[in-house]
Amino acid sequence: MAEKTSLSRLKLTDFRNYAQASLSLDGRHVVLTGDNGAGKTNLLEAISFLSPGRGLRRAVLSDVTRVGASNGFTIFADVDGREGEVAIGTGIEGDGEGQARRLRLNGTPVRSVEELTDHLNVLWLTPAMDGLFTGPSADRRRFLDRLVLSLDPAHGRRAADYERAMRSRNRLLSEGRFDPAWLSAIEMQMAELGISMAAARREMLGLLTGLIAGSDASPFPSPELQLSGFLDDAGDRPFADMEEDFLFMLDEGRRRDAAAGRTLAGPHRVDLLVRHRDKDMDAARCSTGEQKALLVGLVLAHARLTANMTGFAPVLLLDEIAAHLDEGRRAALFDLVHDLGGQAFMTGTDRDMFSALGDRAQFLTVAQGGIAG
Repeated sequence: MAEKTSLSRLKLTDFRNYAQASLSLDGRHVVLTGDNGAGKTNLLEAISFLSPGRGLRRAVLSDVTRVGASNGFTIFADVDGREGEVAIGTGIEGDGEGQARRLRLNGTPVRSVEELTDHLNVLWLTPAMDGLFTGPSADRRRFLDRLVLSLDPAHGRRAADYERAMRSRNRLLSEGRFDPAWLSAIEMQMAELGISMAAARREMLGLLTGLIAGSDASPFPSPELQLSGFLDDAGDRPFADMEEDFLFMLDEGRRRDAAAGRTLAGPHRVDLLVRHRDKDMDAARCSTGEQKALLVGLVLAHARLTANMTGFAPVLLLDEIAAHLDEGRRAALFDLVHDLGGQAFMTGTDRDMFSALGDRAQFLTVAQGGIAG
């Protein structure tokens, strides 16, 4: 059984529609109910900032600060995490689009928000993800990389470094500067980072596929997962051989990429292919309800994998999770979430839809910048 990570207090200042907000939590799951637009998802977004990245909305930081506020936003949380109790503070100061996020742990500034993963993993499922299987491949790559990050925190830095190197190469090619030494140095960096990224994705997907295959029957359909679009036939070849292959692709593709204005081969072109196992059907061709069920099953499987691999259950953010599930599936979902052993935050407009949780959850009502028990 994985150990629990949980929030005991959350305090916001000038975050979205909240001038001030404070939640005292008792370690149980948390159900936030209220009218649409009351600010339920904003609370989940604040918690998502307790992980690296731009939160569950992928927001520009300057857009997160409450309209009319003069000095950015702050988020404070008391967390019982992997390394015991920790006070986490994050936010921005001032205004403008060049803002960067600041982080303090127990009042001490830290250099990188990646240090948050030393204390907890935060995973989420939101209505904006409902089009994952039918939308652009870029959405699935971001989803895939979030899955990898929970097991390999360095993956985000590798991906950022790869993107930076690729932009440098694209700029040189677009300007017609085909300096062999300069391009070769950049492409060597891209090859090393790109193959590391690809390997991390493959490893995570292999672990997830194995967990799904070995799991007991679930009320949610089992997905089959596959990567496509970059070194698809690589198998278990040595890293050095795959780096050589990628270097050859980059070298041979310089003229083509210059004409296209972008790099046409690499891990940034990968797609995550998902199929409904029982129906042997691409997820994109399934009904809307089946796609939602597949996505729920996939996110829960990944949460279970994260708990198994790290020894600590993640914090789950489930926005409007009950809206499109029948009563039986809702009850089964709540049991699965509870069995993970962590803390989940769930939102909805109707409190009755969460009645199957009983006393396993703390119920709070959200109304226009205020929160009541």
